[in-house]
Amino acid sequence: MKKTGLLNQPLSAAIAGLGHTDALVIADAGLPIPAGPQRIDLALSAGIPSFLETLRAVLGEMQIERVVIAEEMLVVSPALHAQILALFGDTPVEAVPHARFKQMTAEARAVVRTGEFTPYANVILFSGVVF
Repeated sequence: MKKTGLLNQPLSAAIAGLGHTDALVIADAGLPIPAGPQRIDLALSAGIPSFLETLRAVLGEMQIERVVIAEEMLVVSPALHAQILALFGDTPVEAVPHARFKQMTAEARAVVRTGEFTPYANVILFSGVVF
């Protein structure tokens, strides 16, 4: 049995399989998930697990080069936007229109669905390298 870090096998395996610039999406409960990427559904009920809990767990395992969010988050969910900026520090965070964000998810390796009900609680994480 794995002792630390991510215990969810599909999520752990998806992160381990990422190469430089590959994308992983952490999504709220309502984001449409395209047919291409692997679907990792963690949602149990409203708010469980939360978007931020899931994001923090992933950040403990994944090297992030850049982040994309929907620009609508800045207006509709500004507190969440501030928390995301704080989590990523100097890592570039780009905001794109939500329609474009949804198109970009089709190129991701996997989409992780949480139980989050906060509007626009979605990020695309692009894998960096550790060397």
